[in-house]
Amino acid sequence: MFERLTAAVCVSLLVMPAWADWINLTGAETAPNIAEIYVLDDHVRINLEVYVGNLDTFASLVPGDWIKQGIERPPQAERMQRFAESTLQVVNGRGNQLPAELRLVEARMRTDRQSPFAGMINPFTRRRVPEAPADKRVLYAELVYPFTQRPEELTFIPPRDEEGRPVVSIGFIAYHKSVPVIDFRYLGAPARLALDWDDPWYSKFDNPNLKRHHKSALMSFLYVEPYEVRHEILTRVRDLEQWMDLGLRDDEYIEVDELEPLKRRIGEFLLTRNKVLVDGRSLKPILDRSSYVKVALTGIQLLEQPERLEVATAIVGVIITYLTQGMPREVTVDWDLFTEQVQRVPATAIDPAGPLLTYVDPQDPVHKWTNYLKNYVPPTVQRVVMDESLTHYRVPLVSLLCLAALVPLGWRIQRTRRRQGSARGLVIAAAGFVLAGFLSYPFARVSVARPAALASGLADADAPGVLEALLQNVYRAFDFRDEQDVYDKLALSVSGELLADIYLQSRKSLEIQKAGGAQAKVKEVRVLEAAVDDRPESGMGQRIRAQWTALGTVGHWGHVHTRRNVYDALVNITGVDGHWKITGLELLEETRVEPFAPEYARQKDTAAGQQGGEDAGGAARRQGAVLVPTDRSMPRR
Repeated sequence: MFERLTAAVCVSLLVMPAWADWINLTGAETAPNIAEIYVLDDHVRINLEVYVGNLDTFASLVPGDWIKQGIERPPQAERMQRFAESTLQVVNGRGNQLPAELRLVEARMRTDRQSPFAGMINPFTRRRVPEAPADKRVLYAELVYPFTQRPEELTFIPPRDEEGRPVVSIGFIAYHKSVPVIDFRYLGAPARLALDWDDPWYSKFDNPNLKRHHKSALMSFLYVEPYEVRHEILTRVRDLEQWMDLGLRDDEYIEVDELEPLKRRIGEFLLTRNKVLVDGRSLKPILDRSSYVKVALTGIQLLEQPERLEVATAIVGVIITYLTQGMPREVTVDWDLFTEQVQRVPATAIDPAGPLLTYVDPQDPVHKWTNYLKNYVPPTVQRVVMDESLTHYRVPLVSLLCLAALVPLGWRIQRTRRRQGSARGLVIAAAGFVLAGFLSYPFARVSVARPAALASGLADADAPGVLEALLQNVYRAFDFRDEQDVYDKLALSVSGELLADIYLQSRKSLEIQKAGGAQAKVKEVRVLEAAVDDRPESGMGQRIRAQWTALGTVGHWGHVHTRRNVYDALVNITGVDGHWKITGLELLEETRVEPFAPEYARQKDTAAGQQGGEDAGGAARRQGAVLVPTDRSMPRR
């Protein structure tokens, strides 16, 4: 049924998860050794992945049962003291080295942090982005460096030789509580981290190269599209304390049962701030949705499962929508939310031509977008007109009249000749009628409707163009936000019970969006194959076996996410009042493909099947399960 297709379109394609699209170009996430550093209230925790080829440097961590019998080793306490003093050091602001405790050590397979740019040339540095080691075996260790008083700063020192040069390559990331302080970078020298315990968002390394991509606590995004303007705001809950009563039971944490009420109050508060004008007019703001988000390694991500959050680190994303009649000429945002620490707010305008970043501050608080899209034509929905040859005969009326005139004229010529009279004039007249009929045949025609029983079928050569136009109309109808507009646009290309089915499905998809999903727009529909399968008994009905692709994009909070699906289906189309409409569909197969793969090579989205067919070791590796050390998993020493 067609609702299966609309479910795929409206839910699996149009309501897409928040996958971020920012990619780290340093290559540090593919370094042979990886250190994940977490600065918590009373200790530093480091999760370390040691490349199998660098075990000599981290020999203090190697378990005893991996060592050949007969080799004497110092006790673990002594080895860990040496490790904390000379291998991976953590030093507080007073110059004191923190002791190290080994909480867990085991053999694992490397966590897959592959970068899509690995092996390619970094356009900024002109150097090749490193690739991860081919050998995925690692020694995994969890280390704890305790402290009794919260330090104002910590310095992390990697293993170095006598001249102070790093002896191994370590990629690292650091968190202060739940806030990532940096993206993946290389730990090639001592790195000093200044800690802000009141607000971990502002903890930072003194090295300017050690920073995170998303460093602003308050951000504004203005999306300008045909038929709607969206103002999307990212803000920390801590910053909102200056303007509104959060109504929380505790100053430090947001409990799970407080998440939804707080999110609703924040959305209602932001509806009244940062005034937006579209072409100089104040339109009705619509609270589209609000969500808790987090700053992850790859950018902004939705917090999918409710959990207890720290007030200092919790971030809320709010989307406010303004419905328009078309493409605006000008949109302005009068930003009025500044704090003592946030005096410069990144403001990005995104239109069909792409993003444009600027900033607002108390001296210049107005963010202005002007329409400079000279050749842009907003997508629209138009009827798909049937070829007249399928519904009408083109009758050569003048030619028929000339032919009819020849009948009595020929009778007169024969009668004249029987009387032995001269028929020269009549013959010339007959020749004139023949010539007139011949010359007027291509032009002087009258359209006469065909009876439904005699209607012509759609040719295979015309099927792809007709179906592609109809499908584009269906997808584009969802670009409109007003429910009546959606229904009216769908009615131009869909008929019968299917119209109600698709409309109801679209309303379900809108409910999902309001619950935290993201509305996508289908940017491209391409019919790969289409052929007339058979012709139903009804007059202008046709059944088409077709395959097509739909490319959908979702943009929110400065990111664009793309998905392409391939559909294989039997589509019924019918001529209604001289226009083609879809009247039925049987979806045979839906396939996820790489959005930009050449020739749209199919890659079936059958994750369950893949997991079912993989070996137990592969499943265990992905879940980070313990692998028993053997001669083949780790070398003995």
